[in-house]
This record gives sequence, C-alpha cells and structure tokens, in this order.
Amino acid sequence: MFDIKAIYEAKSLIHASTLLREHPKAYIIAGGSDMLIKIRNGTLAGCELVDIHSLNEPRNICILDNGAIKIGALASFKSVSTNKILKSALPVLCDAAASAGGPQIRAMGTIGGNISNGVTSADTASTLLAFDAELEYTNAEGSRIVPISEHYISAGKTSLQHDEILSAIIIPKSSYEQCHGVYIKYAMREAMDIAILGCSVNIKLSKDSKTIERARIAFGVAGPVPVRAKETEMRLNGSRADESALEIAANAVLKDINARDSWRASRDFREHLAQELVRRCLRSAIEHCLNSKLAASA
Repeated sequence: MFDIKAIYEAKSLIHASTLLREHPKAYIIAGGSDMLIKIRNGTLAGCELVDIHSLNEPRNICILDNGAIKIGALASFKSVSTNKILKSALPVLCDAAASAGGPQIRAMGTIGGNISNGVTSADTASTLLAFDAELEYTNAEGSRIVPISEHYISAGKTSLQHDEILSAIIIPKSSYEQCHGVYIKYAMREAMDIAILGCSVNIKLSKDSKTIERARIAFGVAGPVPVRAKETEMRLNGSRADESALEIAANAVLKDINARDSWRASRDFREHLAQELVRRCLRSAIEHCLNSKLAASA
C-alpha cells in the first residue's frame, strides 16, 4: 500500500535531528495526513521517514511567564480547536483548526505539520500570520526563533533546514491581548475540502471603541504563500470602526494579494472573494470587540 524504504522512530526532538543528519534524504512524519498521501500517490515513493508522532512534549499548549501562548507543534487540530486556553484567548485559531478536513484528519493532523509543508492553503497559516506568530525551530544544537513572516520562502518551501524540526508556535501577548479575530474559509464544500480562499482578520479598538487602533489581515491561497495585507492594515489603522472601514479594506486589499488562476477558481473570482471576505471578517471582528467591551462593563 505504501512504498516506504525505512522508518526511524525518534526518541526526542534532538534524536530526530540527529536521524535527519544521518539520513539526508529522509522526511519528518508526525500525523501523516499529508505525507502518506504523497507516498501513496507516488510523489515520495521509496522515501525514508523520521517518525516523531510518539513524542509527547511538543503537544503541550500553555501560557508562558511573559504571557505568550506556546503551542506544541505536535498538537492536533482537534486539541487546538478544543483547548481551553486557546478558546479563551485565541478563539479564531480554534475556528481555523476546526475547519481543517474532517474528524479523522483533525484527530491525526498537527498544527506544526500544517505550516511545515509550506502550502498556501493551510487552514491555520493565515491566522498565525495575522497574529505575528513566532516559530521555534529545533535541531541537535538547540533552538532558534523565526518570525512566521520569514518562514515561507516560496510555494511548498520554508526556511526550515533539513536537520531542523518545527517544535513550537508562540503567539506574543501583545499580538492577542484585547484583540478579536475572525477566520472565514471559502471552499466548494463545508468539510474535507481545500480552501479556494481563506481570510483571517483580528483588530484592537480604541478605549472609546470608535476607532480601529490596530488591524491585522492575512490570506491563504491569495498568492504562492500565505500573505499579510499590510497596505490594507495601514489604511485601517486609525479609521472609524464602522461600515466605512469595510469599504476601505475592500478597496485596498487587491494591492496586497497576488491571486492566481487554477482549476479550483479563477483569479477574478479569488479577487472578488478577497474583497467580500475581508468585509465580512472585519465586520464580525468589530462586533466581537464591541460585544466583549459590553460584557466587561456589565
């Protein structure tokens, strides 16, 4: 069924890095929801694998002493979508994880694998990008922190070196505190489908709730890699938190993306989606902010 040359079981992340050095053509496998498909269809037939699925530490989700949220890269989509810390502080990431595949994929697939493969359609990628996530890369020498904005190089290619494993995802406190976000995935089916376009927005309002103090917008499948709409963010920062902000975003967003034609959808349709989804996400994010402030003052 699966043409695999050899599987090496890692006892730790350091051991996994050592195995990768010893086997320069080997690939990491965790949940396997992407890797096994490539092996079965022949793309990676006869490959060597370093298995990290049995490791437990990289599954933890916790709040660090500085208030940052640390998500182990081996945390499954299911555990991310149901985690109490994330549901309280980053519910939009829970929604993004819950939109991935079906129940079986969410039980197997990991958040680390979702962004390690470098694909633009990864369901959690745009939300992590919108929250300025930091990525922890680990090898036999130790760990280094890489901003997610530097993680993606080109379609399917990341800045991970061959002997490095994505071990954790860190969301700084300043990126999520008093922020509320929304993720919308547009696909032909509600489940088990790859996004035609995904949009993630989070905002922070001024103390009087009348102005957008800070906006973050990111897209998946709007370019060869997940992309931040930085020009649109700049135009939104300081604008009124009302319907006029929706049109500012919709009018600016096409300058930030590089949508393409594919068998799933045309470039024109993706551009139309980008404008409509940013309107809907921004409207909902503003509503979440206002409702949160009302609840806090009650």
